[in-house]
Amino acid sequence: MKTDPHHLYLERTDPAKNMARFYALEISQTLFGDACLTRRWGRIGHSGKSLSHHFERADEALRLFHTLARRKTGRGYCIRS
Repeated sequence: MKTDPHHLYLERTDPAKNMARFYALEISQTLFGDACLTRRWGRIGHSGKSLSHHFERADEALRLFHTLARRKTGRGYCIRS
């Protein structure tokens, strides 16, 4: 199973609330050929926390990727390069 890597980096900042957060999503392939969605989040400038989800099919990982991206952009996160 060959999947194209998908990356997304989002930030949400509000100086009035001293808020500087990031949220990153990445889909990659494991050594066993499964799709792995890794998400990282935390304060900008810090390593933050991470969580990995493993899927047998890439379309399941893409579905969760898009769901999480929609949810975060709806909460005020903006895409950064």
